[in-house]
Amino acid sequence: MTRTSSSAQALSFDHAAADYAANRPSYPAGLLDAIEEITGFPLAGARVADIGAGTGLGTRLLRARGAHVVAVEPGPGMAAQFRLDLPGVPLVLGDGDRLPLASASVDLITYAQAWHWTDPDRSVPEALRVLRPGGALALWWNDSDASVPWIAAQDARLRRLFGAEDRPHDPLARFRRLPASPCFVHRQVEWARSVPLRTHLANLASYSDFLVLGAEATEAFLAEERAALGEVFPDGTVEERYVVSLAVARRREP
Repeated sequence: MTRTSSSAQALSFDHAAADYAANRPSYPAGLLDAIEEITGFPLAGARVADIGAGTGLGTRLLRARGAHVVAVEPGPGMAAQFRLDLPGVPLVLGDGDRLPLASASVDLITYAQAWHWTDPDRSVPEALRVLRPGGALALWWNDSDASVPWIAAQDARLRRLFGAEDRPHDPLARFRRLPASPCFVHRQVEWARSVPLRTHLANLASYSDFLVLGAEATEAFLAEERAALGEVFPDGTVEERYVVSLAVARRREP
């Protein structure tokens, strides 16, 4: 939402890797079910490259399905946290515009909350190079479900803070910004989690917009949110609802 460069925002996560790992939401099992349905092959035994892996939220789920995962992460701080949390998973430093992977070496490339940090003119050809024929590229994003009144109200406050009132909440915009080729198949998966109010606020603070905003302004906003949400959730447990937007494209067989 800010005017800060995307590269600065992407690298800002390095300074909050532990908080990111502790407070960010994961993803529902239905997301992986949808990936298997669209790709037509099981994740169990598949060779997967998780790009922009961060602290490994997506990687962990892929491994739990039996995939053989290699992670690629550009930020040294996030990579260090990844190694603490998932010491047995291969990890290399790199980014989606210059994948440090061999051609035709994987069955599936995943981007969990990370595709928007790439340049599609570079990341699409790189993905197609690294995928085996018949392999697939899967992109997904977690978005708060703005059909829930308290989430819509919070979203409006966030947009006012970051000067983005003219950009309404629209998860489907993720799909419209994808390149026309390769051809993507779209799905949306709804899910929810219940967390303490402090976890919800810590999750907000881990957003890249807040990480570049500065501590004073961030703390002021979070104090107002703590008061507002305390009225909605007097027991201190926040019922978060999400919509995962998934897009999957296959590399054609020769």
